[in-house]
Amino acid sequence: MSNSLRIGPAVLWLITSLPLQAQAQTAESSLHLDPAWLTLIHYQPDRFGSGYTSQADDPAFFLSEGGKNSPKAELEATLKAIQQPGDGNDHARCRFPARDAWLREQLDLPTQATDCPDYKEWMNTLNTESITLVFAASYLNSPSSMFGHTFLRLDPPQDDEQTNLLLANTISYAADAAAHDSELLFAYRGIFGGYPGITSVQPYYEKIRLYSDIEHRDLWEYKLNLNQQEVDFMLAHAWEIRDRNFDYYFFDENCAYRLLALIDVARPGTNLLGEVSTHAIPSDTVRWVVDKDLVENVHYRASAATSVSHSLSALPQPHQTLAAAMANGYVEPDSGEVLALPPRERAHLLDATYDYVRYQSEADSWPREFAAPLSHSLLRERSKIDGAAALEEPEEPKVRDDQGHDTFRVSLGAGQLAHREFTQLTFRPAYHDILDPPAGYRSGAQLQFLRLDARYYTDNDELQVEQLTGVEIRSLSPRNAFFSPLSWQVGFGGRRTDTGNKRVLAPYLEGGAGGSWRLGQQTQAFAIATADLEIDDDLRRGYDAAPGADIGLLHQNNRFSLAAGAKTKAWIVSSQHRQDQVYAKGNWHIGREFSLFAEFTREDHYDRYQSTWQAGLHAYF
Repeated sequence: MSNSLRIGPAVLWLITSLPLQAQAQTAESSLHLDPAWLTLIHYQPDRFGSGYTSQADDPAFFLSEGGKNSPKAELEATLKAIQQPGDGNDHARCRFPARDAWLREQLDLPTQATDCPDYKEWMNTLNTESITLVFAASYLNSPSSMFGHTFLRLDPPQDDEQTNLLLANTISYAADAAAHDSELLFAYRGIFGGYPGITSVQPYYEKIRLYSDIEHRDLWEYKLNLNQQEVDFMLAHAWEIRDRNFDYYFFDENCAYRLLALIDVARPGTNLLGEVSTHAIPSDTVRWVVDKDLVENVHYRASAATSVSHSLSALPQPHQTLAAAMANGYVEPDSGEVLALPPRERAHLLDATYDYVRYQSEADSWPREFAAPLSHSLLRERSKIDGAAALEEPEEPKVRDDQGHDTFRVSLGAGQLAHREFTQLTFRPAYHDILDPPAGYRSGAQLQFLRLDARYYTDNDELQVEQLTGVEIRSLSPRNAFFSPLSWQVGFGGRRTDTGNKRVLAPYLEGGAGGSWRLGQQTQAFAIATADLEIDDDLRRGYDAAPGADIGLLHQNNRFSLAAGAKTKAWIVSSQHRQDQVYAKGNWHIGREFSLFAEFTREDHYDRYQSTWQAGLHAYF
């Protein structure tokens, strides 16, 4: 009896003292500065001072009133909350299961079962054995997708090869934008942080329908080598941040950035976020994940547009003409010229035409009353041919998007404007122009942000800003008998312009639209109708506008890229005169790190002819 009396108070003392011992242990240690804890609460060092600020912008994410700026206060509040008696969905252990698991491991707290119905159901629904990072290729027709997009696929146990990964769930982070916002407003708010970012879960087949079938974007699937414990811990943290607001920015705190944070949480020490400097471009972030040896294997999934284009391009030229005629209703699938083909060739022709009609009915909304009967006729004729092999799938590109050149570029060159010699230094944080090494990028696509060109003239020791490019986008998509994409361009910033008696730095806005036509596998011709607007007090009316045209040739291959053509503009507001120019530009690619460049222009402006040439080196980081 006396032993029981002595043991009872001891057990009671031990139970009540555990929280106090844990809090004392954290107070004496620097556990709140552990990189894993800082990552869990998304703390980043303050730019000025020695403190920290969490990137989470939702008060519900913190258990301490000062938690956004105090890792220690948030840790102590979390430790106190997870040791409170009780359970249920609102308990801290159920709201923050990753924090709970990490603290119990660090402080050797007893593991206690708790009832979290919603979290348990969520984990059972996801049923995740492995994680795959998916990269959707860039899509210039949407500001939010110009750099590409990344998300995570949550793969269920692979019981056999027939497991349908299309039914797997995905985790993605995106701006929570109003549906009625225009693309221009979306771009503005995305750059300056006007939208909250939300982590969401969707089935993979919905992502494929959006990116691959509708937006014509190839998908790259990078299976991560995370073990089951790391997978479970990542999902526990994903539960913590679901529906929580993190301000969204195109350049840094974007879709790719948040996924890097999830991977850092799953495997402490990877420090993927440490790779981010001024921007987090999705293709760059995929490159960092690969470089950290986090990828087990890679799988390529061609978009619907890529598959259809491949099927049609595999046909001989006469068969392509016949396929276009059938697709547009000029030739019937059972016509004599189709039936005259050998069975194998006829089967491939019918298959390619059917794929094209189905694609157009989905992507371009061909009328059902036209597409449905035509599809039925094509399938009926195809069913009469036995033994013909199906069309081959598109080959995987030799260079993945993450294997292309790095997106930050620094250039140093020397040249001459008229008789004035200069040295030019250029900084371009992002991303790619049509003369950069094309491997891993869309052919004919250009997207540049915040490019600065500065010149030092040696004749008078003068340093000038030659051009500051805010945004410059160009899409040269070749047209053919099956696809008729619009080639277009837009840009704004500040540039040196000739007013007739001096060169001034003037804000400008330019755009254009037209067509491009392939002349060979790597060469295309283009013709663009352009419009320019310049604003400056040195102009007679304060601004000037000019319609114009740009006609040229573009050649791209992995050794060199060339562009040559002629431009003309007719300034019609402040001054009535033409500005004509011929140009030739070329880059010689030295691997993916360097390019030698040279360019020459000859211009007639204000009835003066003058030439500009420049040569130098591009370095990609």
